[in-house]
Amino acid sequence: MTTTSAERPSTRRGTSKIAATLLLLGAAYCLLPVIWVLIASSKSAGQLFSTFTLAPGTHLFDNLADLSSYRDGLYWRWMLNTALYAGVGAAVSTFVSAMSGYALAKFDFPGKGFVFNVILAGVLVPGVILAIPQYLLLAKIGLTNTYWAVLLPSFISPYGIYLARIFAAAAVPSEILEASRIDGAGDWRTFVRVVMPMMRTGLVTVFLFQFVAIWNNFMLPYIMLGNDQLYPLTVGLNGLLNQGASQPSMYTAVVTGALVSIVPLIALFLTLQRYWQVDLAAGGVKA
Repeated sequence: MTTTSAERPSTRRGTSKIAATLLLLGAAYCLLPVIWVLIASSKSAGQLFSTFTLAPGTHLFDNLADLSSYRDGLYWRWMLNTALYAGVGAAVSTFVSAMSGYALAKFDFPGKGFVFNVILAGVLVPGVILAIPQYLLLAKIGLTNTYWAVLLPSFISPYGIYLARIFAAAAVPSEILEASRIDGAGDWRTFVRVVMPMMRTGLVTVFLFQFVAIWNNFMLPYIMLGNDQLYPLTVGLNGLLNQGASQPSMYTAVVTGALVSIVPLIALFLTLQRYWQVDLAAGGVKA
């Protein structure tokens, strides 16, 4: 029995409804914690555990003021530290990934396959496993409890190198490289002036992934740092959360601090999103 043309649109509509429902459920699953943090940060310490979970309060600005006044604005010091770790770490990591990915994609050298396999193996290794060896290595040269203890391990990202290698292989034609060399450009100038602009979309993606990973990193700075003036937000807020056991009022500071901490990530995503849209549109025109 064959399917009539009148039955096919109804089947498509049914499939579309199922897909839309699944997407809405996924969006709700991802956004519900953010909505909870937004609502909880508007409540006082007394309301946080005594009122309905999704009932908003009117103390958001009071909580922000209390958070800012905690130990003379220590929270904002944590915010600046996190921006330093994530910004510098992601920028250097993106540049290193770009060079490494370009070399693996466009150059032939002895051991190339072995190096790439080692990088793939590094992608599979959780960062938590490397935290202790990194601590021991940095302790030997006296860099623990400094900014470098968090920055140096973030400069190398196996996953970023892997992505950059894929983007370089797909976005940089060998003919363009040959033309650049014929025009007299050296390898370094070719990389900076020709290769990196062509890899822009991929490098933005690498930068964003690495920035978010460093911004949310907890274990590495928790192990490396002992001075709370050097803490990032994750470690600092964890300390406030531990204080909540004896000082319940600190719970509102933790929730409010968590809300403020996601604002830079949202702003960064919205800022970099235009680069993806421009390049996707250009790709559609070329196709």
